[in-house]
Amino acid sequence: MTEQQEVFNCLAGDAKNLASCSGSTRLRDACTFCTISLDQEEVYRTKVLEKSLSPFYGEDFYFEIPRPFQYLSFYVYAKTVFQRDLPIGKVSIRKEDLSQYSGKEHWHSLQPVDANSEVQGKVHLEMRLNEVITENGSMCQQLIIECQGLPLVNGQSCDPYATVSLVGPARSDQKKTKVKKKTSDPQFGETFHFEVTRSSSYTKKSQFQVEDEDIEKLEIKVDLWNNGNLAQDVFLGETRVPVKILRNDTCHRAWYLLQPKGNGKTSKVDELGSLRLKVTYTEDNVLPSDYYTPLRTLLLKSPEVKPISASAAHILGDICRERYVLPMVRLLLHHNCLVPFVSAVAAMELDHTQEANTIFRGNSLATRCIDDMMKIVGRSYLTITLKPVLDEICESNKSCEIDPMKLKEGDNVEANKENLQLYVQKVFSSITQSSASCPPVMCDVFRSLRQMASRRFPDDPQVQYSAVSSFVFLRFFAVAVLSPHIFQLRPHHPCSVYNEFSLFLCPPPSSSQSSFKESFMYDFFKSFQEDKYVEEVKKFLNEISSNVSKESSGIEDSVVLKEGEVQKRAQGRKRIGKKNFNKRWLCVTNRQLSYHKQRGESIQPLNVIPVEHILGVEKLDESAFNRKNMFQVILPEKPLYIQASNCVEAREWVEVISQVSRCNEGRRSHFHPSAYLSSAWLCCKATCEDQPGCKPCTMLTLANLQLDIDCDRETERIFSLFSANISKLQKMEDACASIAVYQGPQKEQEEYSLFTIQDPKETFQTIQQIRIVLEDLQNQHEAFKSVLTAKYGISFLCFILFSFFLPLLNYTC
Repeated sequence: MTEQQEVFNCLAGDAKNLASCSGSTRLRDACTFCTISLDQEEVYRTKVLEKSLSPFYGEDFYFEIPRPFQYLSFYVYAKTVFQRDLPIGKVSIRKEDLSQYSGKEHWHSLQPVDANSEVQGKVHLEMRLNEVITENGSMCQQLIIECQGLPLVNGQSCDPYATVSLVGPARSDQKKTKVKKKTSDPQFGETFHFEVTRSSSYTKKSQFQVEDEDIEKLEIKVDLWNNGNLAQDVFLGETRVPVKILRNDTCHRAWYLLQPKGNGKTSKVDELGSLRLKVTYTEDNVLPSDYYTPLRTLLLKSPEVKPISASAAHILGDICRERYVLPMVRLLLHHNCLVPFVSAVAAMELDHTQEANTIFRGNSLATRCIDDMMKIVGRSYLTITLKPVLDEICESNKSCEIDPMKLKEGDNVEANKENLQLYVQKVFSSITQSSASCPPVMCDVFRSLRQMASRRFPDDPQVQYSAVSSFVFLRFFAVAVLSPHIFQLRPHHPCSVYNEFSLFLCPPPSSSQSSFKESFMYDFFKSFQEDKYVEEVKKFLNEISSNVSKESSGIEDSVVLKEGEVQKRAQGRKRIGKKNFNKRWLCVTNRQLSYHKQRGESIQPLNVIPVEHILGVEKLDESAFNRKNMFQVILPEKPLYIQASNCVEAREWVEVISQVSRCNEGRRSHFHPSAYLSSAWLCCKATCEDQPGCKPCTMLTLANLQLDIDCDRETERIFSLFSANISKLQKMEDACASIAVYQGPQKEQEEYSLFTIQDPKETFQTIQQIRIVLEDLQNQHEAFKSVLTAKYGISFLCFILFSFFLPLLNYTC
């Protein structure tokens, strides 16, 4: 059985030449930020930047896509002095067009934001030609419609209705459906009849045909609207289908994506500016596990290959220098092969490092692997170390601005400096006292780096520290402080006070005055160069890179795995009602699930549920409460119903709670996908509240909580990486053959120098093995498509190829 997985990674770079927003407010008087949305559902947002017509965001977002979508959109907003968010413009990319931009940077022109272009969802049309001849010599056309995936309106499911029209050059017959309450997937169940005028040439019923002059200019137009009751109705989208599609068939059934009004055609607008984006969209088709065994085995033996540059894992990193190697890191990490591989790759890099002060400064395979490893295993470590003090900074709202150019009237620079010094001191202490919580695999890597650096530069006593600090400070803690939302340390982006603080916590690598653009930054940083701070840093680095083994990485302690604001339904309520839902602050640790009336550690939780009491967690049907992004925590007595803020958040909540409770005894094998209301389960209509579930629970494979990795999926991504770079693999193979056969300078030496080939014979043999397993996997994918052809037929397969396999064939990581 295959499964489909979609992953999105985006680097929101910068914007330029932003125009003024609507009204008299000029953009130069407002701060800006950018949001990422699936259709109209916001899933992430950047930090708010100070007044600028060319802001630089420079933020990286990575998430798995939990539902079908039509557009990936980026909105740029201005935040005015009244704290209103005014849209400046947007960039919308259709799902099928993502492969054109994947892995590349592009400047996208901002398009205007208006209600008539904000659409999502699809409509199903069933059109029939009824051979009914009227007195006027005309026939009737019958139309039935239903919809799916309509957007939320003001955070709730909409009240949709449809207008259906038969339009042509000289006619427009319009009909209207009834309003469906609180649903994003309405089934209208209504039939509409339209008369299509016949020409006078009709003579015999057996010769009934649709003539060109009658049908060429006619089309069915369906508009979807949200009923505004007392307010104005909101346009949800439209679709147009030419009637001539029925020329060869008296019945037509198809799903159509809703389009903006006028099919997205807009009049010329003023230049709104541009947004620079680098997107990576991955759509995986994962085969059964046995198919990946040969490739997985070849990769896992990489640490044993001599030289390491001849291994399959290193060859992958060599031909994908411009791309991430996260799938390979996750696979090696899961099988405890990452530390020896990284050690071998780092040793090779050190052999070519001439100066101690440049150690591990570049974007090499070793640094990329260690960066990814720290992001995977270090999230809980960051939560324990940084989250409490970062929360304090954001909640205290004390100014930390010491830049003379940015001080506001009435600001006290000395008081601000004291605030800043206090916060930096707290972060410094939290980090340097956290060695006991550092994950063992990070300690193993740091110990290896430290030993190799000392051997490579024996005359430099400081290199053992810089080899470790270049990773743990610059590439780990500094990244988390500058972008805390990436590691779920803060929901969305922190306040302006935090932004002021973070600028001073991450100084340039060199501590000389010439390294700082502003003297006030150097003066502040100099205060942390006293001997006592230096000794604390050395002590910390010694502890996280020592030979003392750690029994755990802190997971036995109470660790916050995820927290955030949700909507929780009051338990035990029998009716559907808006008042039954309340905002709550949900917190999941490795020991318990709790919810609070509002955020804050000092506030007593309203309820605490031990992890061992959780019997399962599953998604909830939207029809249960007419709300999207809902899930249920299955408990012994009554389920806990929760609504997440968006689809990505809902997926993360389900995954975290599933992982932390997966080993519990008595987990349910079946569940009810809907709610028990009005004395019956809405899903199966059973009247007994204790009735066993009607749907099998999601099966979970037992795995380590911190390293829950789907090896088949990661191996499929590695296969896709190799396939996308097959031309580079061929060049590397040619280079090995040329070097092995000929001695001396090569004709294509400059091109071959892109690859690391220490042993051409060994590297050539590995490439041959890679080719064999890639060809076998490709055949398995082709065989799967052949099965679909035989089972479903050509027309259905065309649809599958368009919506499922085509992105995979054009796949770029």
